[in-house]
Amino acid sequence: MKNKKITRKITQGVYLLTTEGGGCIVDAVSQISAGENPLLAVAVMKKNYTNELLHANEKFVLSVLSEDVDGNILETFGLHSMRDVDKFERVEMTEVEGIKTVDDALGYMVCERVDMIENETHTLFIGRLIEADVLKEGEPMSYAYYQENKDDLIKVKTAEGQTAWVCSVCGYVYYGEELPADFTCPICGVGSDMFSKK
Repeated sequence: MKNKKITRKITQGVYLLTTEGGGCIVDAVSQISAGENPLLAVAVMKKNYTNELLHANEKFVLSVLSEDVDGNILETFGLHSMRDVDKFERVEMTEVEGIKTVDDALGYMVCERVDMIENETHTLFIGRLIEADVLKEGEPMSYAYYQENKDDLIKVKTAEGQTAWVCSVCGYVYYGEELPADFTCPICGVGSDMFSKK
């Protein structure tokens, strides 16, 4: 493959996906039907704890993030797992239809899960829109904007005096003098070639 970074040019947004018990940052979201209660699809990596939660829960919320979103939201929900950190305690949230949604969003879409499609790395969750609202006006964050500005959006902190390898996609930090050649990011699943030494 010559350069798979071209996939970053696919027009897509950046969203906060939440469900009962957790949530994560996602970018693969599409509206796949029309009508009063359209169907929405979101792909979530199988390694992600939120994937496990979505298999167990019937509802999820997609919050639309703006270009000026608080970087703490991206850092909290993008670089940590709910297995280790209570993300909900770190960010201001409101409950809608029994699910926590982030306050700092352009709006939200509550979906009732109707189907799941499995592939090698992700599950495609399909939900019917049952509630939605616009909270404020602003420019929605695109995946391309995130990639171009992530160093400013997320301030990656590394431990002083230690060699750190930082994932160029999500910002996950691996500590060690050498990064194993077969290492994959536990957050976003990319290989060692997408890490840079700090």
